[in-house]
Amino acid sequence: MKMWLRLALLFVSSLFCVAAATAQGFPSKPVRIVVPFPPGGTADVLARLVGQKMSDALGQQVLIENRPGGGTVIGTEVVARAPADGHTMLLMANSFTINPAVHAKLPYDPLKDFAPVTMLVKSPQVLVVNPSLPVKSLAEFGALVKSQPGKYSLATVGPATTQHIASELLKSVMKLQMIYVPYPGGAPAAAALAGGHVDAVLANYSEVAQHVLSGKARAIAVTSLERTDTLKDVPTVSESGFPGFEATAWFGLVVTGGSPPAAVARLNAEANKALKLPDVREKLIAQGMYPVGTTPGEFDAHIRSEMAKYGKVIKESGIKVE
Repeated sequence: MKMWLRLALLFVSSLFCVAAATAQGFPSKPVRIVVPFPPGGTADVLARLVGQKMSDALGQQVLIENRPGGGTVIGTEVVARAPADGHTMLLMANSFTINPAVHAKLPYDPLKDFAPVTMLVKSPQVLVVNPSLPVKSLAEFGALVKSQPGKYSLATVGPATTQHIASELLKSVMKLQMIYVPYPGGAPAAAALAGGHVDAVLANYSEVAQHVLSGKARAIAVTSLERTDTLKDVPTVSESGFPGFEATAWFGLVVTGGSPPAAVARLNAEANKALKLPDVREKLIAQGMYPVGTTPGEFDAHIRSEMAKYGKVIKESGIKVE
């Protein structure tokens, strides 16, 4: 009996030693952050800013690898197929939770093939309207649209993008019938609004800011749970009669599924430390990105919640990617 007890204690002790060695020896080579978006965009800027700070702390170079295409599916698959050693991360966004609902089949399992590290930032969307519309609040907007169903247009990036799905979610909870107008980017959609070609736009604030400031667009609601620093006078959808509504863009980090927990913990710690640095926070907030930082478990719960939420609205809207 004593021999078995000694063996059991020895086994447990060896597990702690292995975990400690893994944590101490990680990373043993450069770390990759795969960005499934083109260079120069919001995700790319975020990855390079946080990656540089993580590189300094980890003592290994953090390399940014842009692998755009397929609605982020191409870059995501790269990480799913990488060695499960914690040295390959994915800079992912809402599309990670949207794709399972709009694609009949994906080359990876979004839950089994990845291990959450942390949510990095949230970026609220803003609903803006053409100043010619006689509305200054979400309630007035809803009443106007309902007075003539199918007459007014709502533009977003799309289809099947974060903004498009958010707009469908908003129309669903408000029970609105509007014409959906897709644009290749938020900036072109905002320009169309300013030119009077569409009635409303749902986009990142950075993409509509110049039109709001010039008076060519009127901001009436933001999609975050709390008001933003950049639009303090604009109420949220939640406080405008739809409690709990949230449809923000967000970005986070995941690693290849099966990576050592000690490696995940180290990456989580260094990424969250980077988000707290004053210069990092200042640069992110200036671009409409608000630092978050979570535990791996909290981020896992968020991912699953987002998949359920978007899955429901996508099914109801009949959105599919051919």
